[in-house]
This record gives sequence, structure tokens and C-alpha cells, in this order.
Amino acid sequence: MAAVSDSRGMNPEEIEAASFRIIDEEAGGHDWSPEQWPVVRRVIHTSADYEYLQSLVMTPDAVTAAVTALRAGRSIVTDTTMALAGIRKDLAGSFGCRLSCNVAAADVAEAARHEGITRSVAAMRRACRENSDGIFVIGNAPTALFELMEQVRNGTCLPALIVGLPVGFVGAEESKNALASGALGVPFITNMGRKGGSTVAAAVMNALLLRAAEA
Repeated sequence: MAAVSDSRGMNPEEIEAASFRIIDEEAGGHDWSPEQWPVVRRVIHTSADYEYLQSLVMTPDAVTAAVTALRAGRSIVTDTTMALAGIRKDLAGSFGCRLSCNVAAADVAEAARHEGITRSVAAMRRACRENSDGIFVIGNAPTALFELMEQVRNGTCLPALIVGLPVGFVGAEESKNALASGALGVPFITNMGRKGGSTVAAAVMNALLLRAAEA
């Protein structure tokens, strides 16, 4: 094991590089392609959870679709301000990608009250109207992922990529199972089970941004 005894004298880049070396060594053999592995590795780095080595699922074209969309300046929509905060603005900005999260918007809150739906659902409906071909990053609310999939089925939204990693005990696993079925015909990155979260979803997005930034 490539252990690091004391990181106090290391800068952040050195710590990250050392962490990745440890993950590469401890993960051992796996079936992830060279294109996919940086995404999986960054999720493990963020969560310190090797379960993602087996539980992550992505379509074969997910990374390529993300790189193409990012380099074209497509919008990035998140379901929470936490996921939004975790995405690297410098890299997104270098491609001209606009980042947004509608969940705290006053009109979204009003629409949720008026229609008797959650703010996550109302926010996703607005996002689909405004950014129908963007990248959608969901790390918290299963209702947001369910709504996004419904919008895709209705033909009102065709995301370039869905990063669907909601966390929790009610609906999270079920929403990700539905996405992982592949029935939507949209590139996606998700995982099986209850785990996930905004930090994990942001980690996926950052790995994709770094990939897009490579020469």
C-alpha cells in the first residue's frame, strides 16, 4: 500500500496525486476503461468509498458525450446549491458553460406551492424548459431525477448527459434503477443502491471537465 505517513508538508496537488496513487494500487484490477477510470477514481477519492468501484454504472458513450457537450458550451444544471458549489467554475467557464440551480428561486417556490409539488420537481421543470439539451447533475433529490426522466419521455427535454446520483432511503435507489435501465436512450452516469450525494455528483462533473480540458 502506498501509504503517506504525514501530509502536512505537502501541497494540495501533491496530496491529490498521492491519493490517486493509493486508489490505483488498492483498487487493483477492474473492468473500467482508461476513459472511464478517472471518473470512478475521483468519486472514490471524494467519498473514500471503494463500493463505487462496483456500484457505478455509465453508458459506453457517457464520457465522450460529456466532453463533446462541454466543449460546445452546453449548460450545466444541478438539483442543489451544494452540487453547484462543488463544480469547478474555472473549467466550466473556460468552455462558456453556464451553471445554474433553480431550487432556491422564488418563482420555483411559488410554482411548487401552487401545484402541490416539491421544489425539486418545479426546479427541474424550469430547467428543462430553459436548458433542454444541457448536462443535468442530480446528487440529492430522487424526485428531481424522476421528473427529469419524465420530461425526457415526454420529448420536452433531451439532455446531453444525466449524472444521476441522488442519495437516500426513499426513491433514490428506485430512481437510479430506472435510469440505469437505459430505456431513455440518453447517456448517463449513475450508481446502484442508496449511496450518492451532491459531493459525489460534483466529483463526477469535475472529472468530466478535467477530461474535456485535456489537449
